[in-house]
Amino acid sequence: MVKLEKFPGVSKELQKILDANMDEVGARRRAREAFKDIQLSIDHILFKIPCDGLKIKESYEVNSKGLEYFSKSWVPQASPPKAVVCFCHGYGDTCTFFFEGIARKLASSSYAVFAMDYRGFGLSEGLHGYIPSFDGLVDDVIEHYSQVKENPDFLGLPSFLFGQSMGGAVALKVHFKQPDSWNGAVLVAPMCKIADDIVPPFLVRQILIVVAKLLPKRKLVPQKDLADVAFRDVKKKTMTAYNVIAYKDKPRLGTALQLLNTTQEIEKQLEKVSLPLLIVHGKADMVTDPSVSKALYEKARSTDKKLILYDDAYHSLLEGEPDETILKVFGDIISWLDAHS
Repeated sequence: MVKLEKFPGVSKELQKILDANMDEVGARRRAREAFKDIQLSIDHILFKIPCDGLKIKESYEVNSKGLEYFSKSWVPQASPPKAVVCFCHGYGDTCTFFFEGIARKLASSSYAVFAMDYRGFGLSEGLHGYIPSFDGLVDDVIEHYSQVKENPDFLGLPSFLFGQSMGGAVALKVHFKQPDSWNGAVLVAPMCKIADDIVPPFLVRQILIVVAKLLPKRKLVPQKDLADVAFRDVKKKTMTAYNVIAYKDKPRLGTALQLLNTTQEIEKQLEKVSLPLLIVHGKADMVTDPSVSKALYEKARSTDKKLILYDDAYHSLLEGEPDETILKVFGDIISWLDAHS
């Protein structure tokens, strides 16, 4: 069972909302609404990025599968945006909280930024943390971002995928299904392979594969504390508790199987990657394997590709590193986007 976080100075009523079972979306939406002002006031460099001059919009929409999903956009108002950036978030995460600061930084650099929560994550409908089909998740992303790019306000602008961790796998799968639809991709510590220390031992894995077919929604997969291995800055590591609607329990069996199968599939198809590519990865990443980012860079048939590895950096390059590293990574990403817009 996931450990319930206690926040000093929070009322009993608010703590009760935060302690609720987050399996269903109603509880997650109540928690985020009640806690969002506290989230955005914490002492993290991302939340010190100004948002003046940005049009920020949150939406709930129903897609072609009848799923109500949450999306958000940050659009600069002072001048026309240079390009559209479509974000794919990581496992267990949401396009709210930490990504709010990332989006503000990109939008303040004249990019129209769009993001969505996948089914079962964040503020979108679905059983929390459950991915019944990774391909189905990718199709939902394609449907939403196709509508974004068809908006007359953004028609004709360059468009980029921005994938973080598992979102890197989502972005690559989107590219495989739409090979000529994007002007490039920024992949931050992409999940092309799960690090060996995170994957359960072989025998345990074989047992889980069998059981997953019978009990796909059960939370039975052993896993290390991801915040502990993803965040290098100790002070920032404690701030992950404020991401109250993130999925922090043991992975569900069906989800773990989908992730394992997807990474194995992507690892075999690196040669199919053909769009302009920026890959950034921490050399000390213990969640996703930086050696596979090197393999992606080497094997991708893209003629325009760049790999940047950061000494001593962990998995969460834009959230969990010392401020100077976060700003360096931002600078590298924005410089690359500027050169390709």
